[in-house]
Amino acid sequence: MGASLICTVPAEEENPSFWYKQAAAAIDASLKLQPRIHEAKNLIIFLGDGFGIPTITATRILKAQQQGKLGPETPLALDAFPYVALSKTYNVDRRAPDSAGTATAYLCGVKGNYKTIGVSAAAHYGECSTTFGNEVISVMEQARKAGKAVGIVTTTRVQHASPSGTYAHVVDRNWYADASMPQEARQQGCKDIAWQLVHNVDINVILGGGRKYMTPAGTPDPEYPADSSQNGIREDGNNLIDMWLEARPGARYVWNRTEMLAAAADPNVNYLMGLFEPVDTKYNLVRNTTLDPSLTEMTEAGKNYTSILYGNGPGYPGGVRPNVDPETAMQFDYQPQAAVPLESETHGGEDVAILAKGPMAHLFHGVQEQTYVAHAMAYAACIEPYTDCRQRNSGPGTRGAPLALLLPALLLHLFR
Repeated sequence: MGASLICTVPAEEENPSFWYKQAAAAIDASLKLQPRIHEAKNLIIFLGDGFGIPTITATRILKAQQQGKLGPETPLALDAFPYVALSKTYNVDRRAPDSAGTATAYLCGVKGNYKTIGVSAAAHYGECSTTFGNEVISVMEQARKAGKAVGIVTTTRVQHASPSGTYAHVVDRNWYADASMPQEARQQGCKDIAWQLVHNVDINVILGGGRKYMTPAGTPDPEYPADSSQNGIREDGNNLIDMWLEARPGARYVWNRTEMLAAAADPNVNYLMGLFEPVDTKYNLVRNTTLDPSLTEMTEAGKNYTSILYGNGPGYPGGVRPNVDPETAMQFDYQPQAAVPLESETHGGEDVAILAKGPMAHLFHGVQEQTYVAHAMAYAACIEPYTDCRQRNSGPGTRGAPLALLLPALLLHLFR
């Protein structure tokens, strides 16, 4: 990628001291690392499908070259993560795995067979009857049972092997809809992945592609109504989107970017399903930016708020926190949000800063009682009770030189 690109080597990198300083800083940061030993409130796993170490290196080089740099020296955001480990990836029956067996491992904690999802290795590929009794439970399902809100966001179809590892138990990763399954498997009671998406786990947020697996055969796609190849394919006559909505009060289904952003800003929406393509979503560089949300937009949560808030006061938002846009926040009568409802805000209990300059400003240092302010000012001006101050008549510039103190909401100038 970078063989034909000629870049100027930064002058500092020609000096050995540059590398010594860089390494010393890295060692210092390593020595400061301390494990954070407490309960994790949230769990987030980002999976870059195919994002192995060579791809990370290539991404680092591409980012640098887009900035006119050489490449490998440019850090990615993930390079700042303090802990790094290596994970083995094999399936029980294959050295080189697939997304299904690996999803079972990293999401359910159990290794399975090639092309199987959410089942142990006792379940065999394509054999429906081996599914039952061999299901394994994902971390996401355990989190939902513990009362946490859960979700999946993907640029693939939501029924794809990687995301379906959070909710499905199936011996063939390609059983996206009932029409994708052999008749024998259906007769034995196995369910397709799309069916399991809406029935197995109570998922709060589902965003990605995969519309055609959710609707009855022949159902026109809302984005491509003239293209029959994008129609729904279900043969059981079920509209799984409608089934999902009916089972969940406050649920909303969207199929385009505008609807998604509106639903995300609506406090009455408790569940959100967004399916933005019949199968997988488009690559970011070629997606329809009007209809298709970016991965960034799909992962952005909850609502805007001003970064400076009150602990209490009249700005308490009640049970539902509103979304604060810049226009609202700049209104003269806007009341910043507060955590506790009161008619008027109270003083805070934290320390305040004292900023000083001028003669004897050095008296203001360290952590002092508030009473110290008055005494230090009096001492600086050699007034009662400090008329015998050390600095009286002690040097030049004593005529008209002020001591200025800057405190919150207070500016004092004292003259001799």
